[in-house]
Parts: sequence; C-alpha cells; structure tokens
Amino acid sequence: AGTMTGDDMSIKENLEQVNQNIADAAIKAGKRPEDITLIMATKTVDPDRIREAIKAGGHIIAENKVQEALKKYDALKNDGAEWHFIGHLQTNKVKDVLKFANMIHSVDRLQLAEKLDQRLQQEGRAMDILIQVNTSQEDSKYGVSPEEAIPLIRQVAKYDTLHIRGLMTIGLFTKDEVKIRKCFKVLKEIYDNSIKEGLDRVCMKYLSMGMSGDFQIAIEEGANMVRIGTAIFGARNTPDAYYWPSEKTDSDRT
Repeated sequence: AGTMTGDDMSIKENLEQVNQNIADAAIKAGKRPEDITLIMATKTVDPDRIREAIKAGGHIIAENKVQEALKKYDALKNDGAEWHFIGHLQTNKVKDVLKFANMIHSVDRLQLAEKLDQRLQQEGRAMDILIQVNTSQEDSKYGVSPEEAIPLIRQVAKYDTLHIRGLMTIGLFTKDEVKIRKCFKVLKEIYDNSIKEGLDRVCMKYLSMGMSGDFQIAIEEGANMVRIGTAIFGARNTPDAYYWPSEKTDSDRT
C-alpha cells in the first residue's frame, strides 16, 4: 500500500500546476500570487483523493451539496482543512451546513439569511458569508440579481451572526470570453460600489469567482478567491447538471 499510484501523483502535480497558473495570472494582473486564495471544489471527489490534495498543500475544500459534504467531512474532519459551502442552500439544510462550513459563498436571499441567523443565534456563534450574485442573468442560475445586490447586502448586514466578507458568482458557461468577462466585471463593480457606500458591518475582502475553465480571466478582473475542481481532480463522472440543474425545482426554492 506504500506505493503511490499514478493518480495520487497527478493530483499533487495538478495542484502544483494550478498554483503556478494562478501565480502567473496574478502577476500578469499586477497582483501578488499570495493574495489569491485557491479553493478546491471537491464535488464527486472521494475522501481519499481529497486527502491527497490536502497533503499536497491544498487547504480549503468547497462542497456543493450538504449531504455529500457531511459524509466526507466525517472522514476528513481531522485532516486540518477549512470547509466552504458553495452550492445552492435550501433553508431546510441550514442546520446541517453549519456542522461543517467555515464560510458559505451562496447566501442569495433574505429568507436564507434569516434562517441562518436563527440557527447561529441558537448556537451562539457567527459565520463568514459571501453574497451570491447572478451576474449572467440566466434563469437557471441562483444568486441575487445585480440590481438587487446592494439592497440585499444592506439587509443581511443587519444580522449580528452573519459577517459579510465579499461576493460570489458563477460565470457564464460559454467559450465566449467577452461574455464571461462581463460577468466578472459586473461582480467587481458591485464589490467596489459596496465598499464606496461604506456599509455598516460589511467587510468586503473576497471576490469569489472563476473556476477551472475561466480563473485566469477572473483574476484579471479582480478575483482573489478561485474555485477549482476539474483542473486538480480531473473530469467528473457526474454531469454538471446534477449540481447546477438547468431548471430550479420547487424543492430548491425553499
């Protein structure tokens, strides 16, 4: 069992390559590589392979589905990683998400903020969150609309337990760089505007945008937190539609 399989090697090598690409993109954008935080998107990746990535220096894990995350957290909770939740969060999963998450990237409506606050009050603690914005304006994507973003930030900031630390978006799934870039520009503009407004109790620090296919563009446009799965762990067996359904179902509206 002591021998490393090719797969284990490749996760380490992939992670090194991704870190190099992030550093190159940062320098090209006039930023410092260490100012960009890499988050490993681990949906469908089993605990053993995630552990390899942690050993190779990846220290933030991001999950999309609460039940899947809980199973893996059980196996990996002593491995020293930080856990972020980046998927659509149903209100009935709030109690469960708080069992593992250090940060939630996907707060996109007041009802969810209210439920998170109630639960956090009970537990006597606070949570770092990002507000998710639907910058591509697609019906299939979650997130508050760009024009509603600042009003939502104001409302969510009133909850003591929720510490707004930035914004998140999922760029358009397209090969058209101009359209992808536009999504990131929209998020950056909201980020800058919310800083200008000096909103009470909002500490804008993170712009979570960019994934395996578009993180270089995202970094050029101001991303300092990138969510990368495929480039580290290889292609997934489960179709993306399982994680980002093309239509929001009623159960997801809760």
